[in-house]
Amino acid sequence: MSQSDQSDQSATAMWKGAVIPSVIVAIICLVGSDLIRHTSGLWGALMASATVIIFFSIHLIINQLSKNLDPIATMALAMFSYFAKVLVMGAFLVVVTKATTPDSVDRPAFAVTALAITAAWLGGEIRAFLKLRLGLPLPSKAGGLDSGVSGGSDGTK
Repeated sequence: MSQSDQSDQSATAMWKGAVIPSVIVAIICLVGSDLIRHTSGLWGALMASATVIIFFSIHLIINQLSKNLDPIATMALAMFSYFAKVLVMGAFLVVVTKATTPDSVDRPAFAVTALAITAAWLGGEIRAFLKLRLGLPLPSKAGGLDSGVSGGSDGTK
């Protein structure tokens, strides 16, 4: 199996490992918010569910797109995507706050749902990562394992 195929399978496993518990928690939050806060709670939980799942999925997509880039470009892309997500999330929350009333979108239901799904996503992603069996490339034996390694303070190797 090539390294690219392994990377694609790892990304798919990470996404599935994160999205399955997140969707389960989202459904529980949707039902609970509807029962406790009625329609406004349902709308708050629905908006939070969509927001969290979309934003975390974007993170995994960017990781997949940057897999062949050098580390500096990958870091720059990761920092840009993080900054962009924070700005977009802030703008989204301002729009929701200004364009809706608490009677139509329940703020506590939104917050509780967003936090619960975030915890489920991160837990699922960590669990999926720990289950991966990543094959890391080993150094070639041509240079020798002890080349360039100095010995103790007495000058021996």
